[in-house]
Amino acid sequence: MKITIAAIGRAGRGPERDLYDHYASRIRWPLVLRELEEKRKLPAAELMRREGELLLAAAPRAAVLVALDRRGRQMDSEAFARRLGRWRDESVSDVAFLIGGADGHAEALLEKASLVLSFGAMTWPHQLARAMLAEQIYRSQQLLAGHPYHRA
Repeated sequence: MKITIAAIGRAGRGPERDLYDHYASRIRWPLVLRELEEKRKLPAAELMRREGELLLAAAPRAAVLVALDRRGRQMDSEAFARRLGRWRDESVSDVAFLIGGADGHAEALLEKASLVLSFGAMTWPHQLARAMLAEQIYRSQQLLAGHPYHRA
């Protein structure tokens, strides 16, 4: 199973990127980070639509789409691991996690997602969301392997 994280915005150097890199380097599934941005100044609704197009275009064809959005479903780490494990066991070839811009995702993108996932009701900086996602993917990998990391 290959994993793509498609995110609006470019991460520079800094502690959030270092944290992402720390966990991403430990993930055994092939992992790709695609950073995207719309440079034109557009009204919010049009910008969200355009960012959605960019994110969908960055996802591998036929990938299972997971949109990160505050309105999504909250899962504990064990449930998230079970979901990844089920996709792995069902021979899903690609999973794409989509992280939107400052205004979030347009409804059209959310409707295409197999899972809309929330890290909670609070809004998280998008750079930190990438690191949190990488950590949870790594934690899932360890949990599925029966490693005690998930108890840490």
